[in-house]
Parts: sequence; structure tokens; C-alpha cells
Amino acid sequence: EPLAAGGQGVGILTRPAAEALHRAQTRLLRQGYSLKVYDCYRPQRAVDHFVRWAEDLGDQRMKAEFYPEVDKTRLFEDGYIAEKSGHSRGSTVDLTLVRLPAKPTRPYRPGQPLVPCYAPQAERFPDNSVDMGTGYDCFDTRSHTLDPRVQGVQRANRLLLKNTLEDVGLVNLPEEWWHFTYKPEPYPDTYFDFPVSAKSLAGRR
Repeated sequence: EPLAAGGQGVGILTRPAAEALHRAQTRLLRQGYSLKVYDCYRPQRAVDHFVRWAEDLGDQRMKAEFYPEVDKTRLFEDGYIAEKSGHSRGSTVDLTLVRLPAKPTRPYRPGQPLVPCYAPQAERFPDNSVDMGTGYDCFDTRSHTLDPRVQGVQRANRLLLKNTLEDVGLVNLPEEWWHFTYKPEPYPDTYFDFPVSAKSLAGRR
């Protein structure tokens, strides 16, 4: 049964995953942090859009920021894009940590220069989250949770996120510090495709 959660946006997760997230958030608030969720349930139709983008080798507009050192022809082979995503099963979430009190983040301005997602935090697209060593959704080996090049405060931040979430049953994907899946998954073989909308959630709360 999906649960909706969130302030401005709506995130949909299976009940066990949402309850685990709530337990993690309660722990983190006591330590002066909040979770910041980037993505929850993702309809299969959205995944299909990502696949079409990955197959369009002529579209390199975001390369300079999100995959500066990866050839777009290798996005499938290297595992950055897949035709099926755990997000569509409803128990996977992409998220990070924000130090409280949370600072506002200015919106993206179309046309602003792109900066590699592994550049120093002060140079990357502004985000009010803690420094994890790369931006979210960075297609680079530096995004591997335990990449040895990421040390100090950045590594400590990754481990705080990882350890807190794994304590409540959300398991990290080693290749992406931001990606966690509740285990055991309630729907391990189901790829849902209902749209993310208030209408889809009517009567499900």
C-alpha cells in the first residue's frame, strides 16, 4: 500500500519503506540533521524516458555536469542507466542529509554554466545538503559510497547516512551513496506504472 509523504512535493513509497524512512528521520532530527529526499517511486513510463535519453547519443547537453568522464555509449554497460529500476518497485529512495536549520537553495537558472558533479561543493550547483563529495546523480566512480578518494568530512557524511538508514532496513547501493532500498522488498518483481499524482493516491491513504 503506497504512502505519500513530503512538503512541497509528493513522494510515494511502500508502507514498510516509508515507515523505515520515518524512523531514520526521527533519529537524525535528534542529531541536528534532516533527510532530504530527491526521488521515491518512479513510474515505469519515467524510466522509459531515461532509457530513450540514454539511447539518444546526439543529446549531450548535460554531459559537462552529470557524466563528464563517462562516454554516453557506456551508460548502460557501466550500470548508470537500466531499463528496469528499483524505484518502480516502490521501495527505493534517493536522498541525502541537510544540517538544521536548513538553508534555502536558489533555483536552477536555465543556461547557467555546468560544473562537473564531483567538483568542490562551493563550485557545484547550490544545494543545501551536507557535502557528500559529489552531487546527487553523479555518473562517476566517485559516487561509489566507499570510494577511497572521498575522505574526511565527506566520507563521514556518507557513513552517517548509510549507517542510519541501514540500521532501519534501508540498504545502500554501493555504486551510489544516495540510493537505498528497503529489504525485504514487499514487491520484488513488480514494476508499477501509475502516475505520481493526487488522483492516483485518492483512497489509498
